[in-house]
Amino acid sequence: MIRQQAGITFNLEAPGLYPGDAKEMKPMGFAIMSLTDAAANRVRSIVENAGGEAKGIRVSIKKGGCAGMEYAIDLVTEPSSKDDLVEHEGAKVWVAPEAVLYLLGTQMDFETTTLRSGFTFNNPNQTSACGCGESVELKPADLAALAARGDAVVRAS
Repeated sequence: MIRQQAGITFNLEAPGLYPGDAKEMKPMGFAIMSLTDAAANRVRSIVENAGGEAKGIRVSIKKGGCAGMEYAIDLVTEPSSKDDLVEHEGAKVWVAPEAVLYLLGTQMDFETTTLRSGFTFNNPNQTSACGCGESVELKPADLAALAARGDAVVRAS
């Protein structure tokens, strides 16, 4: 059985990818990105302070800045069925479908320093960043390398 999600084809018949009934669609050990506890705390805080309509945040990639791409974060009141959901400790982060290949393997964190506070992305697909840190250059994730590591059985669709 094959299932497509966010431009990635999952082979549900591959041993060890899905426990039990394949209809459960719960991948083992594979997520588009992960959240640190600090990021989850900040997402929950944003949602609580935004009022009753907010459900979480959405991460996407947009063109812009010196290096060509920027991470974009928006408040989610009504999730899109096309977005992928990442949850950690009650925090919900939706990932835009066009950003998935650029965010595979990324760890989202939240840090506060003397000069700034904000979300940071430890992204293995980042090839460079501009000096101000506001924009990045990203390459699509290497799906063959992910499959070789055993993160998931995937192939480009």
